[in-house]
Amino acid sequence: MTPDGVDYYITAAVLGAALLAKLPALVRGWRSPTVRTVNLLLFLPCVGFIFSSAAVVSAVNRLSGISNLSALLVHCIMTAYSCASLVLLDYWREGSGEYGRTRRRVRVWKTGCCAVIVALVGLFALGEAPVEQPRDFDTYYATTPFIREMLLLYLLAYLASAVAMAVVCRNWIIDIDRRTAYGPKTAADRSLRVGLLVLVLAAVGNTIFALFKLTSVAARWAGRDWDALSSSLGPFMSVTGVTIGLGLLVPAYGPGLIDRVWNPLLAIAALRPLWRLVRRSGPAPGNAVLLTPAWYAGPEQVLLYRLTTIHDWMLGLCAHCAEGVRERAYRRARESGAAEREAVAAGLAAMFTAAAADRAREPQLPAGPAGRAMDAVRAAEAQDPDLLVSISRALDAPARTG
Repeated sequence: MTPDGVDYYITAAVLGAALLAKLPALVRGWRSPTVRTVNLLLFLPCVGFIFSSAAVVSAVNRLSGISNLSALLVHCIMTAYSCASLVLLDYWREGSGEYGRTRRRVRVWKTGCCAVIVALVGLFALGEAPVEQPRDFDTYYATTPFIREMLLLYLLAYLASAVAMAVVCRNWIIDIDRRTAYGPKTAADRSLRVGLLVLVLAAVGNTIFALFKLTSVAARWAGRDWDALSSSLGPFMSVTGVTIGLGLLVPAYGPGLIDRVWNPLLAIAALRPLWRLVRRSGPAPGNAVLLTPAWYAGPEQVLLYRLTTIHDWMLGLCAHCAEGVRERAYRRARESGAAEREAVAAGLAAMFTAAAADRAREPQLPAGPAGRAMDAVRAAEAQDPDLLVSISRALDAPARTG
């Protein structure tokens, strides 16, 4: 444990930042139970970690006049968090056509959560916990009547929800793998699968937390002092809290990051050989001035700039393009077993490579019939929207294989 519970504050800050990131979605879609539950799942552990820090524990107890009230609040908050985790998974699965069953399961989870919280409050009121314990409340009062039962009920409920969450996430991952086994995975599928894997790790962490707590409490019942198992869990739970936040954010923001950041970055990298080839071939037609994107431009804007400028530079090379070079390279690729798409890209790559070399020898060659070469490019692009990437990879293939 870091001094004064700094690890709790750091985790609360991370979860709070994630909550702020989700706030616009909450404002736009506050009517959606899924959106509300996601934000609740970020809010509850954030508050729970704040109320678990020693300074806040002492402040709550002092202001309320009730010793160890903060411990009860944390137990209730984390019980609600456990319930919200299972509710969110049901809402996520609602798209499978189980609308009625989802609503029934959600009512069961909420009813059970309310019953557990009421029981926790009742048992705390019946028990006696006069000595403030900001760190070791569970083990200190493990043998106290009613408080003992409160702790056991909380830990068993927490353990059951953690195990259920791990099982549900695991089964859902298996369903995704089966559904996409013979077809392409969308960005949403990949993001959801990663998010579920992260949530499985978080659920395993919560299971370990509950088991360690139960073991340390049971040791007190047996007259042994295994309090270290409980008191050493602070940093572990902080990591688990951050993991939960990541698991919830990946399915929400993953598809956008893949489509708007990751895929454009991959395309920019793949275009590098073609970019270098056409860029060093001379000025664009009409000496066009191509404005580079601003330093803060996103990957999509940079990719659009690359595609536009590559087209312009290719147009400048068209006067040097030889149709025969393209045809011969295309036939060689087909004869070697390449697919039609790869063969077309190989033919165009060979044509523009030869054109770049010819322009380097005769830079002042008068403009010729540029339309035929670009017509071939446009016709190929109609069949392959990623044609420029395919051409660039064809240019890079000899370097990789040779």
